[in-house]
Amino acid sequence: MVIPRRGRVPALGDGLWPRRILALTAGLVVTAGVAGGLLALPRINPSTASLAVWSAIGMRWLTGRWWPRRTGHLRWRERVSGLDAVEPGLVARRSLAGWVDLAAGATTLLAIGGWLITSLPPHGRWVDLTRPVLAVGVAAWLGRGVYEETRFTGRLALTASAIRHGRQIVDWTNIDRVSPHRRDGRLNGVRLRPAVWQSLRPAPVVGGRDTAVPEDRLIAALEDYRFRSRELAIEPDQGQLRACTP
Repeated sequence: MVIPRRGRVPALGDGLWPRRILALTAGLVVTAGVAGGLLALPRINPSTASLAVWSAIGMRWLTGRWWPRRTGHLRWRERVSGLDAVEPGLVARRSLAGWVDLAAGATTLLAIGGWLITSLPPHGRWVDLTRPVLAVGVAAWLGRGVYEETRFTGRLALTASAIRHGRQIVDWTNIDRVSPHRRDGRLNGVRLRPAVWQSLRPAPVVGGRDTAVPEDRLIAALEDYRFRSRELAIEPDQGQLRACTP
């Protein structure tokens, strides 16, 4: 159901290398900037640092319970940058809640990383090693997030070859049932039940709170295209697109 990606070497002619290079450049710039900023932090009063950390954690907890209404639509694009190829397809952007979650997560990570770095003693052999390791580790994690957001087109993409949600790829051919997925009593994504279970992992879930397209529109599009996914290579007319995304 979920297509494994281990050990695959990207083809030189897959059309994705400009996007990969752009995303890698953006990620490295962010990594270098964040690492330099963390290493330049002065010593901070422990109570102030603790307050900043707990405030960031509290903000992250609150944003995770914020569920704004999602009214986005799937948009057809001629060039969708996926994992293996550039191809046409329907794309759903990241929701406002998804962007807020990203910002809150980055802020929390920065606050914890800054607190750990500034709490180290000013001198010591192990300190000289630990400080840059912490700074580079936090910066690399944030840089990876920037890479992911720059690398792919939209949060969710439906193309002729597969369904992509983030880095997860789901094959069209093994979907038996499409149904709403609930988490903590709320609708949060669409569950794709496999026709043949190929592993003990739970059925994949696509869409959800971090995707701007609500579950009913996504279910309608998945049901409409799962037996004719090849038609996603051709731009649908507006009437057809409205029919499959109410």
